[in-house]
Amino acid sequence: MTKFRLIIATILALLVTVMILQNTETVETKFLFLTVYLPHAVLLLATLFIGFALGVIATLFYGKQRRKKPLKPHV
Repeated sequence: MTKFRLIIATILALLVTVMILQNTETVETKFLFLTVYLPHAVLLLATLFIGFALGVIATLFYGKQRRKKPLKPHV
């Protein structure tokens, strides 16, 4: 199983490297009243990290709510 994880991690690292190398052009990004110019790869990675962080926060929030509910005994 460890060898499988290493292979998957290597493939993902290669895919990310290819994505970064192919998306170096600068793009204009507008959010509310801000306009930011940054490489497309940075925008994609920032979006990935924001989505990951929101997923972790949602999991932590949902997990706390779920633990607070008492277990109902089966009759």
